[in-house]
Amino acid sequence: MRIHAFHHLYQYRLERSTKPFLARGGKIKRCLYCLVELTHCLCAHQPDIESQVAVLLIVSENEVFKPSNTGRLIADTVKETHVYQWSRTEPNPEMLALLSNPAYYPVLIFPAETEEDKTRVLSPIPTEFAGKKPLLVLIDGSWREAKRIFRKSPYLASLPLVSVEPERLSQYIMRKSENEQHLATAEVASLVLDMFGDRHSAMTLSLWFEAFKETYLTCKSRNKPSIAKPALQRWIAHQQNANCL
Repeated sequence: MRIHAFHHLYQYRLERSTKPFLARGGKIKRCLYCLVELTHCLCAHQPDIESQVAVLLIVSENEVFKPSNTGRLIADTVKETHVYQWSRTEPNPEMLALLSNPAYYPVLIFPAETEEDKTRVLSPIPTEFAGKKPLLVLIDGSWREAKRIFRKSPYLASLPLVSVEPERLSQYIMRKSENEQHLATAEVASLVLDMFGDRHSAMTLSLWFEAFKETYLTCKSRNKPSIAKPALQRWIAHQQNANCL
């Protein structure tokens, strides 16, 4: 299993935490990496692919410890995923340096309806980026947190914007959202990867998300039913087919 930036942030927070995680499900013995119940650990099935883009995840403080977090799945899939916890007053210097690195073409992924300056919106998405690697900037948090991060982060204000208009409601039924059209972070990333032409990464992330969701909900069930886990089986078949290519 590959240890990535989200794992490092989780461990950093864990070492400095003075209180245990006491949200619902806090007493379950979880894997420290995939955060599902130990008996259902998914780490052996982690994706191992190469992607055409890089990702920058800006994570809210509350999101890091949530077992239902899906930003972690993006880091599982896209090997060059940079993860930083958001701070309104002290943004991480490494994150700011990454955003200004001339080797990358940073693009903020956020609903265009929240932006007054529509000239920022990339539509259609370019097929060439002047030799630079696309850096997809995603905000990982609740919808309320994401809007606050969007408004309170001056370094995001000048970035080109890509808006996702989903044709279906979110499949993310592990949490309730105040906006039923609000997608999980991993769902957004999968759609955007496809928009940027990285279809293999998009499909991989989508299937990995479904496998995680299925396993998470199985662990959450009080009856702990013994099910065949069809989403996980589809994921394993996808991995096997990819290895045969």
